[in-house]
Amino acid sequence: MATPREKEAAAYLEKHKIPELMDNLTSLLFFHRPENPREFLITQLEMLRTSKLQQVDCPCLFNESNLDAVFGILDPVNQGYISLGQYKEALITLGIKDFDECPEGAESNRISKDTFKKHAKDGLLKSSATF
Repeated sequence: MATPREKEAAAYLEKHKIPELMDNLTSLLFFHRPENPREFLITQLEMLRTSKLQQVDCPCLFNESNLDAVFGILDPVNQGYISLGQYKEALITLGIKDFDECPEGAESNRISKDTFKKHAKDGLLKSSATF
């Protein structure tokens, strides 16, 4: 059982997306492994602030080539599409929680690369916007 103070602290952290922020910063740190981690983290926080103020893309661990690689793994024979199940599992694996479960192509069970990348990129940007 949590005390009122613990509940208050948890609500504060959730309201300000602190766990998500720390997860994103830690992931970026491990991925890039900069020589000066403190300076790197300061830069990432400044980039987040800039993206909030100017409404530009947030710093994100995954880029276009990463999404191409993920799609390529799911479509090894280069059909140009993946199944709806693959689409959903890939987005969940990427850490995307809120996404369109019936995207274009769902009715035929053929999700195109462009559709996958659009939804993955949108979801990653939303999850990276920890402000």
